[in-house]
Amino acid sequence: MALPLRAALRSAGRFMVKNPTTMLSMARHALGMRIAVPLDALRWFIANTPPSKKAPQDVTITPRPPAIGLGATVDLMGTTVRAGASIRIDQIEVTDTAFKVTLRLADVTMKVLGESFTPVAGLIKSGALDLSKPGNLAKFMPKRPPVLVEAHDDIIVLDLMKNEKFAANDRVRGLLGTLTPVAQVAGLTTEGDFLIVQLRVSPFGIPRALNAARALAAG
Repeated sequence: MALPLRAALRSAGRFMVKNPTTMLSMARHALGMRIAVPLDALRWFIANTPPSKKAPQDVTITPRPPAIGLGATVDLMGTTVRAGASIRIDQIEVTDTAFKVTLRLADVTMKVLGESFTPVAGLIKSGALDLSKPGNLAKFMPKRPPVLVEAHDDIIVLDLMKNEKFAANDRVRGLLGTLTPVAQVAGLTTEGDFLIVQLRVSPFGIPRALNAARALAAG
Protein backbone atom coordinates (compact mmCIF):
# COMPACT_ATOMS: atom_id res chain seq x y z
CA MET A 1 0.00 0.00 0.00
CA ALA A 2 1.52 3.30 -1.13
CA LEU A 3 1.73 6.29 1.13
CA PRO A 4 -0.89 8.98 0.35
CA LEU A 5 0.82 11.68 -1.72
CA ARG A 6 -1.33 14.45 -0.24
CA ALA A 7 -0.37 13.48 3.33
CA ALA A 8 3.31 13.35 2.35
CA LEU A 9 3.15 16.82 0.79
CA ARG A 10 1.37 18.27 3.83
CA SER A 11 3.99 16.83 6.16
CA ALA A 12 6.79 18.12 3.93
CA GLY A 13 5.24 21.59 3.96
CA ARG A 14 4.93 21.62 7.76
CA PHE A 15 8.53 20.44 8.09
CA MET A 16 9.83 23.24 5.85
CA VAL A 17 7.88 25.87 7.80
CA LYS A 18 9.30 24.61 11.11
CA ASN A 19 12.83 24.27 9.67
CA PRO A 20 13.41 27.23 7.31
CA THR A 21 17.20 26.74 7.27
CA THR A 22 16.69 23.32 5.70
CA MET A 23 15.85 24.89 2.32
CA LEU A 24 19.01 27.00 2.46
CA SER A 25 21.13 23.93 3.18
CA MET A 26 19.49 21.99 0.36
CA ALA A 27 20.07 24.88 -2.06
CA ARG A 28 23.72 25.14 -1.03
CA HIS A 29 24.29 21.46 -1.70
CA ALA A 30 22.41 21.66 -5.01
CA LEU A 31 24.95 24.21 -6.26
CA GLY A 32 27.64 21.54 -5.78
CA MET A 33 25.62 18.88 -7.65
CA ARG A 34 24.52 17.28 -4.40
CA ILE A 35 21.05 16.33 -3.24
CA ALA A 36 20.57 16.87 0.49
CA VAL A 37 17.82 14.67 1.91
CA PRO A 38 16.80 15.46 5.52
CA LEU A 39 17.06 12.32 7.62
CA ASP A 40 13.75 13.38 9.18
CA ALA A 41 12.18 12.72 5.77
CA LEU A 42 13.44 9.13 5.87
CA ARG A 43 12.25 8.77 9.46
CA TRP A 44 8.80 10.06 8.47
CA PHE A 45 8.63 7.67 5.51
CA ILE A 46 9.51 4.68 7.69
CA ALA A 47 7.10 5.70 10.46
CA ASN A 48 4.24 6.13 7.98
CA THR A 49 4.86 3.02 5.89
CA PRO A 50 2.10 0.44 6.46
CA PRO A 51 3.46 -2.26 8.79
CA SER A 52 4.44 -5.72 7.60
CA LYS A 53 5.00 -8.86 9.68
CA LYS A 54 8.41 -9.49 8.12
CA ALA A 55 9.56 -5.86 8.05
CA PRO A 56 12.03 -4.54 10.66
CA GLN A 57 10.37 -2.79 13.59
CA ASP A 58 11.32 0.30 15.64
CA VAL A 59 13.77 1.51 13.02
CA THR A 60 16.13 4.32 14.04
CA ILE A 61 18.29 6.46 11.76
CA THR A 62 21.19 8.54 13.06
CA PRO A 63 24.01 10.41 11.30
CA ARG A 64 27.49 9.01 11.87
CA PRO A 65 29.47 10.93 9.22
CA PRO A 66 30.39 9.76 6.70
CA ALA A 67 28.27 6.71 7.55
CA ILE A 68 24.65 6.41 8.57
CA GLY A 69 23.61 4.58 11.72
CA LEU A 70 20.68 2.18 11.48
CA GLY A 71 18.99 0.24 14.26
CA ALA A 72 16.01 -2.10 14.11
CA THR A 73 14.26 -4.96 15.81
CA VAL A 74 14.25 -7.96 13.48
CA ASP A 75 13.26 -11.60 13.45
CA LEU A 76 16.46 -13.59 12.87
CA MET A 77 15.52 -17.19 12.18
CA GLY A 78 12.88 -17.23 14.89
CA THR A 79 14.82 -15.05 17.34
CA THR A 80 13.83 -11.47 18.10
CA VAL A 81 16.99 -9.39 17.92
CA ARG A 82 17.79 -5.72 18.31
CA ALA A 83 20.45 -5.04 15.69
CA GLY A 84 22.43 -1.93 14.80
CA ALA A 85 25.29 -0.89 12.56
CA SER A 86 27.08 2.03 10.97
CA ILE A 87 26.70 1.70 7.21
CA ARG A 88 28.91 3.48 4.70
CA ILE A 89 28.27 3.48 0.96
CA ASP A 90 31.58 2.68 -0.71
CA GLN A 91 30.42 2.44 -4.32
CA ILE A 92 27.28 2.67 -6.44
CA GLU A 93 26.99 1.28 -9.96
CA VAL A 94 23.71 1.98 -11.72
CA THR A 95 22.88 1.09 -15.33
CA ASP A 96 19.77 -0.22 -17.05
CA THR A 97 20.97 -3.78 -16.31
CA ALA A 98 22.61 -3.45 -12.87
CA PHE A 99 21.96 -1.61 -9.63
CA LYS A 100 24.92 -2.49 -7.43
CA VAL A 101 25.56 -0.93 -4.04
CA THR A 102 28.70 -1.73 -2.07
CA LEU A 103 28.24 -1.31 1.68
CA ARG A 104 30.85 -1.25 4.43
CA LEU A 105 29.51 -2.15 7.88
CA ALA A 106 31.03 -1.21 11.22
CA ASP A 107 29.98 -1.10 14.88
CA VAL A 108 27.61 -4.03 14.34
CA THR A 109 25.64 -4.99 17.45
CA MET A 110 23.07 -7.71 18.16
CA LYS A 111 21.09 -8.21 21.35
CA VAL A 112 18.53 -10.94 21.94
CA LEU A 113 15.21 -9.57 23.21
CA GLY A 114 13.16 -11.60 25.63
CA GLU A 115 13.66 -15.25 26.54
CA SER A 116 14.93 -17.31 23.63
CA PHE A 117 16.74 -20.64 23.52
CA THR A 118 17.25 -20.94 19.77
CA PRO A 119 20.68 -21.72 18.28
CA VAL A 120 20.91 -18.13 17.03
CA ALA A 121 20.20 -16.78 20.51
CA GLY A 122 22.88 -19.05 21.94
CA LEU A 123 25.46 -17.84 19.42
CA ILE A 124 24.69 -14.17 20.07
CA LYS A 125 24.66 -14.49 23.87
CA SER A 126 27.91 -16.48 23.91
CA GLY A 127 29.72 -13.93 21.75
CA ALA A 128 30.68 -16.66 19.29
CA LEU A 129 29.65 -14.53 16.31
CA ASP A 130 32.39 -12.28 14.92
CA LEU A 131 30.37 -9.09 14.41
CA SER A 132 33.48 -7.22 13.24
CA LYS A 133 33.18 -9.17 9.96
CA PRO A 134 29.44 -9.22 9.20
CA GLY A 135 30.08 -9.98 5.54
CA ASN A 136 31.44 -13.42 6.47
CA LEU A 137 28.26 -14.12 8.45
CA ALA A 138 26.05 -12.99 5.57
CA LYS A 139 27.97 -15.18 3.13
CA PHE A 140 26.89 -18.35 4.89
CA MET A 141 23.39 -17.34 5.94
CA PRO A 142 20.61 -19.79 5.02
CA LYS A 143 18.16 -18.71 2.34
CA ARG A 144 20.58 -16.06 1.11
CA PRO A 145 18.57 -13.46 -0.85
CA PRO A 146 19.34 -13.18 -4.58
CA VAL A 147 20.19 -9.47 -4.27
CA LEU A 148 23.16 -10.34 -2.03
CA VAL A 149 25.81 -10.95 -4.70
CA GLU A 150 28.98 -10.65 -2.62
CA ALA A 151 29.93 -10.63 1.06
CA HIS A 152 33.27 -10.77 2.85
CA ASP A 153 34.80 -9.24 5.98
CA ASP A 154 32.96 -5.92 6.50
CA ILE A 155 31.82 -5.61 2.86
CA ILE A 156 28.38 -6.47 1.48
CA VAL A 157 27.46 -5.97 -2.19
CA LEU A 158 23.80 -5.80 -3.23
CA ASP A 159 22.44 -5.84 -6.76
CA LEU A 160 18.77 -4.85 -6.82
CA MET A 161 18.49 -6.10 -10.40
CA LYS A 162 18.74 -9.62 -8.99
CA ASN A 163 15.27 -9.08 -7.54
CA GLU A 164 12.94 -10.51 -10.18
CA LYS A 165 10.11 -8.05 -9.56
CA PHE A 166 12.46 -5.06 -9.67
CA ALA A 167 14.26 -6.26 -12.80
CA ALA A 168 11.01 -7.11 -14.59
CA ASN A 169 9.56 -3.64 -14.03
CA ASP A 170 9.77 -2.00 -17.46
CA ARG A 171 9.10 1.43 -15.98
CA VAL A 172 12.05 1.14 -13.61
CA ARG A 173 14.38 -0.12 -16.34
CA GLY A 174 13.20 2.61 -18.71
CA LEU A 175 13.72 5.30 -16.07
CA LEU A 176 17.23 4.03 -15.32
CA GLY A 177 18.00 3.94 -19.03
CA THR A 178 16.87 7.57 -19.29
CA LEU A 179 18.71 8.93 -16.26
CA THR A 180 21.94 6.96 -15.97
CA PRO A 181 23.57 8.10 -19.25
CA VAL A 182 23.38 11.71 -17.99
CA ALA A 183 23.56 11.48 -14.20
CA GLN A 184 25.16 8.92 -11.91
CA VAL A 185 25.26 8.73 -8.14
CA ALA A 186 28.92 9.15 -7.24
CA GLY A 187 28.46 8.57 -3.51
CA LEU A 188 26.30 8.84 -0.41
CA THR A 189 27.42 10.30 2.90
CA THR A 190 25.89 12.02 5.89
CA GLU A 191 26.48 15.59 6.99
CA GLY A 192 24.69 17.00 9.97
CA ASP A 193 21.19 15.53 9.85
CA PHE A 194 21.23 15.15 6.06
CA LEU A 195 21.85 12.27 3.70
CA ILE A 196 24.02 13.73 0.93
CA VAL A 197 23.70 12.25 -2.56
CA GLN A 198 26.67 13.28 -4.70
CA LEU A 199 25.87 13.36 -8.42
CA ARG A 200 28.19 12.99 -11.40
CA VAL A 201 26.74 14.57 -14.54
CA SER A 202 27.86 14.01 -18.15
CA PRO A 203 26.26 15.88 -21.07
CA PHE A 204 27.70 13.33 -23.50
CA GLY A 205 25.00 10.86 -22.48
CA ILE A 206 22.11 13.12 -23.54
CA PRO A 207 21.51 11.38 -26.92
CA ARG A 208 21.24 7.97 -25.23
CA ALA A 209 18.99 9.44 -22.56
CA LEU A 210 16.68 10.97 -25.18
CA ASN A 211 16.43 7.66 -27.04
CA ALA A 212 15.58 5.86 -23.80
CA ALA A 213 13.00 8.52 -22.92
CA ARG A 214 11.30 8.11 -26.32
CA ALA A 215 11.19 4.34 -25.85
CA LEU A 216 9.74 4.77 -22.38
CA ALA A 217 7.07 7.17 -23.60
CA ALA A 218 6.19 4.86 -26.51
CA GLY A 219 5.84 1.89 -24.16
